Amino acid sequence: MGRAETRLMRFAAALNAIVVSVWVGSQAAIGYIAAPVLFAQLTDRMLAGNLAGAMFSVMTWVGLGCGAYLLLYQFVTQGAAVRRSVAFRLVVMMLAVTLVGHFGIGPLLAQLKAAALPLPVMESPLRDRFAFWHGVSSLLYLLQTLLGVALLVRQGRGRPA
Repeated sequence: MGRAETRLMRFAAALNAIVVSVWVGSQAAIGYIAAPVLFAQLTDRMLAGNLAGAMFSVMTWVGLGCGAYLLLYQFVTQGAAVRRSVAFRLVVMMLAVTLVGHFGIGPLLAQLKAAALPLPVMESPLRDRFAFWHGVSSLLYLLQTLLGVALLVRQGRGRPA
């Protein structure tokens, strides 16, 4: 391996560590700090929900981008053996949760909100269904966070993430 290739691989490895940290850190910042603060500080719960939803939507795209880089990095560095890698499985599970949450549960929540109009969904007869699916979404977000923490811990122990 030439000097330029070695530098490129070092850069890719460093970027890999940064991407894992950005993905998991931003997820924690949005889900466990920013969103709760919105609901605690804003008296308009619909506004708080809309802002939180917009942030979670951005997190979906951050997650998809980060996950794509992590998978590409793993395929380049490990080849076909990547499928047996714990880190690969963690990233795939995180991506799956991201996709189910955003493209599965997200539209269902939006549909329930629209069906509740002109009332806010939490003041409508659809309140219980919305609360159920919102709870499922929250549990998936927690699962994704825990998977991300496992990926960070693995990386911190010097194993590829």
